[in-house]
Amino acid sequence: MQRKIIKRFLSTGLIWLWISILILALDRYTKIWMVQHLNYHEPFAIFPFLNFTLSYNTGAAFSFLDQASGWQNIVLSGLAFIVSAAVLLWLKNLAANKWLINIALCCILGGALANAWDRILYGYVIDFLSFHWSNWYFAIFNLADSAICLGTFLLCLHWLMDKPKS
Repeated sequence: MQRKIIKRFLSTGLIWLWISILILALDRYTKIWMVQHLNYHEPFAIFPFLNFTLSYNTGAAFSFLDQASGWQNIVLSGLAFIVSAAVLLWLKNLAANKWLINIALCCILGGALANAWDRILYGYVIDFLSFHWSNWYFAIFNLADSAICLGTFLLCLHWLMDKPKS
């Protein structure tokens, strides 16, 4: 029985969950390091186009809903867990050899759980990557956000490559 369960696990997309765990661990480590070593909103130059700038985002992407009264953390965390459950079911039903879609889904899962962890623990998401060019600044973000974007890109790439041939 146990051997059958392990064999089933190894044959599904769930075998790729190590990517989600790695993203979650790297995201937690970098956020903790940034909080311990940076001053809030004080840029630390890394390259001419990149600063580490500690920021706390109580909203969603690009600080959308950051002025809300706190309900957004419950909604956004709940949404992250719903998406995570859907991704886990999707991975369970995918073959392990469908590497591109499995990697994409695990990137999205790891990023979603990492940011939900922040929301639950602190009431905000810790951001620190600040890209800029001259006086133009992109929204400050973190590794979890990057993983979600990478996963979304890979998912779109999979769908473009997997189009049925007419």
